[in-house]
This record gives sequence, C-alpha cells and structure tokens, in this order.
Amino acid sequence: MRWLKAESFWIAVGLTLVVSGPVCLADEAAKADEMPSAPSVVAHFHLSGMVTEAPVVDPFGFTVGQITSLKDLVRRLDAASADDNVEAVVLTHDSMSFGFGQLQEIRQAIGRARNAGKTVYVHAEGMTTFTYALLCAGDHLSVAPQSSLWLMGIYGEGLYVKNLLDKIGVDADFMHMGDYKSAAEMLTRTGPSEEAEENINWVFDSYYDSLVNMIAESRAIASEQVRRLIDEGPYMAGAALDKGLIDAIETREAFVRRVKEEIGGQVKVDNRYGREDAMQINLANPLAFFSILTELFKTPAVSQKDAVAIVYVEGAILPGHSQPTLFGAGGAAFSGDIRKALEKAAKDRSVKAVVMRVDSPGGSAEASEVILNATRQVKTSKPFIVSMGDVAGSGGYYISCAADAIFADEVTITASIGVVGGKLITKGLWDKLGVNWVPYKRGARADLFNSERHFNEEERELLERYMREVYEVFKGHVAQGRGDKLTRPLEDMAGGRIYTGRQALDLGLVDE
Repeated sequence: MRWLKAESFWIAVGLTLVVSGPVCLADEAAKADEMPSAPSVVAHFHLSGMVTEAPVVDPFGFTVGQITSLKDLVRRLDAASADDNVEAVVLTHDSMSFGFGQLQEIRQAIGRARNAGKTVYVHAEGMTTFTYALLCAGDHLSVAPQSSLWLMGIYGEGLYVKNLLDKIGVDADFMHMGDYKSAAEMLTRTGPSEEAEENINWVFDSYYDSLVNMIAESRAIASEQVRRLIDEGPYMAGAALDKGLIDAIETREAFVRRVKEEIGGQVKVDNRYGREDAMQINLANPLAFFSILTELFKTPAVSQKDAVAIVYVEGAILPGHSQPTLFGAGGAAFSGDIRKALEKAAKDRSVKAVVMRVDSPGGSAEASEVILNATRQVKTSKPFIVSMGDVAGSGGYYISCAADAIFADEVTITASIGVVGGKLITKGLWDKLGVNWVPYKRGARADLFNSERHFNEEERELLERYMREVYEVFKGHVAQGRGDKLTRPLEDMAGGRIYTGRQALDLGLVDE
C-alpha cells in the first residue's frame, strides 16, 4: 500500500502538470500576440560603378557607389545568405563595370543566396549582354518600362597601329619567344598572324559557350535556343518579356511594392546591408584634417585568431615598390610590395594559409621571379593557394605556377607562357617635328635601347639569347610546379598560347 500511494502521488503530480501546462502556454501565447513581430529584412545591393579586385582603402566613404571591391561585394552577399533574419535579397542595377571572371564570381554568390533559401529579386533599367548574364541569375528579373535588352553576343576588335606608326615616323623593333606570343603584333603588323588569329578564335569560342551556358542555366532553356535568341537580339522590354528573357516590366516603385507584398507582413529594406559605417568628418572643425591623417595612418589592430591571408596581385607586374595614395596603391603590382606581404603572412603564426589573388596580364620577368620565389618561401611553412580573376597570363601565370592549388574562373584568361620584348624607334617622328636629339655614350652597349635606331645583328642576337633563357626558365617553373598534372607535353601548351580557365583545367594548368 505504501508503494501504491507513492505511485498515486506521482500520477497526480503528472496530471497536475498536464493540466497546468496549457494554461501557462496560453498565457505566453496571449502575450506573444500582443508583442509586435520583428520585420522581415530585405538585403538590398545596388550594383553600380567599377568593380576592383583588391579592397578599397576608403575610411570616409568617398568612393561608395563609384568603386566596389569584388571581395567586399561577395562577402556581403554571402553574409546575407547566412543571415537568418534576411528573408530576401534585392539587386538593383543602373551601370556597373566588371570583367567576365568577376561576373562569374558574383553569379556564384547569387547562386549561394538562392541555395540558402533567399529569394533573389532583380530590377534593372536596360541591360547589355554581359549585364544580362549576371542579372538573370536571380529568381525574378524585371525591367523598367521602355528598357532595352541589348542581348547580341560577344564582339571585340584587335587594334593594329603599324600604318599609323609608319605615318608618324615610328617603327617597332620587337622579338618574341613562342609563335603564339602576339602582344607586340599590334605594333609590328597590320593584322594578326595565323597563330594569333587561331588563338583568339578558340578563346572566343570558349567565352561564348560559357556565356550561353550561364543564360541557359538561369532561364531554364536549351543552349541552342539561347543562341537563337542572341542572334535575334536586341529586344525592347515587351519583346524580351514575350521571349521569356525577363519576368516583368515595372517601375522601381512597383517593383519594391511587389517585393514587399510577396514577402508579407512588416518588411525592412536594408540599403546598406553589410557595409561598414564610414568615418564622419566635421568639416566645420579646423582640426578635422588631423583627424583624417590619424585615421589613415593609425596601426590596424592585430588579430590573434586563426586566419587565411589574402595577397592581391592586380595590374601589370613591375619591379620595386609602389607609391601609396589616400586610397591605396593601385594600377600596378610591384614585386617589392608583394614579396613583403607574402613574407609577413609566412611569419605570422595566426595565418594558417595564404591565398594570392591574381588579376594581371604579366609584366617584368625579373619582378615575376621575385614574387615566385616569395611564394615558394610561403609553401615551406603553410598551404599556398592561387585564385585567378579575369586575367592571369604571362607573368600572372609565372607567379602562380608553383602554388599548392590553382583556382580559376571558367572564363579566366591564363597561361601565355612565352616572352616578348623590344623598343619603338621614334627618330622619324622627331624628324617630322624638326626635333634633334644629340646622343652621348660611354660603354659599347649603353645605347642598346636607344629609340633612334633599330637593333643591330649583334644586339639582336644578344636579346634573343636573353629572351630564350627567360623562356626556358619560365617553362621550367611550370614543369616543376605542375608536374604530372599537365595532360599534354608542355611545348604543345606553351609558345605564348592563351586559354580560358575551362581550357586550362583540361590541360592541367589549373586545378579547379
């Protein structure tokens, strides 16, 4: 009986809990009904201005809307993808300048947002072929009334100025190692060589295939149909809607209203989603200038957390060090700066891996060698990865080839394993203008690069010997760095040939 009483007691307690539980929940539910629900957040990204590779140093927000770094834009899009408070992403566009490789990486970020369950709404006021390839990656694409879709394919022109140089009395004296190394042909020919023509066409074919596939995937239509639509372009908004290239024609106000209606409830549109607040400047304060200098030159806080370092190589590769400006050092990649950054990352114990982001058509062989050697020093202590942007050719591939792994966009232009060099002869131009230059010389070859005359046979042999040595060293670096990953003999891939990222992947010149 004592046991039975105990059992009855526990049963009674259980019943009491069951009865009283709903009462508490009902009270909480009543309170919850009285509390206003948090609004749904819509992350708004306005695409305008120029896209750069390296982050922009701009603590005061002077360049907002004019310059956007690819890294910052992708970071903000990814933050919205991972943010549980974000219900949808809105992209608006008026004019943005970007490369084909950058286009692909922004598209991938949009795809990650969609995969995370965020609806991506897009509104534009007219689009070019490349703009459309980017914006059609969203879930819903609408345009303003009377907008045009200039979907017409890819067009480019090669510039050849030999006849112009002849007219103004300038001659180009250049040599190259590799039949496909055609960088100087614009100065020495009136049109492309057979090798250059072949190279340009196979790159254009790969570019066009990638463009068509992007649109076909985003709009869920066959590739052949996309090609027909491109051949029949351009389109006014109504025709684009009829062809299924867009989803709606509406003003910006109607677009915003529809987005809010589809989300429902309270909606907060965050027009600065993910942006850091810029420093406020009180121009009425006579000491404001000193506040600016303090902000620009203060030492950044050092993080003790594990990190991946990113080193940017953007622009022509040149020897020496840059001269920084208020907005950072732009326009070229100086070997001294890159080497110092790589050495710092290698020594930093909190840095567990190093990524070198390359967007460069090449440049100085000596400067490229300095950077390559610095990358090898990084590899002795931690993983070293290369991420290629729009272009990583010639010297851009030279500095990349020793990486543990090389990642390229499908449309990256890369390789161009070869050497070119020479000088412009300007004597005829100065003669036409009545200008005389009187030379002074000490040393048998001091005037090797004198612009008054062509190379003589001895000088030409000297330069060709030098360039051949650089070419063999370049190929040796590629063979050592890529090894068994190469799918064809290196001689068949070198010679100055350029490839898209997709073609380079098939050849083993990149890893992914």
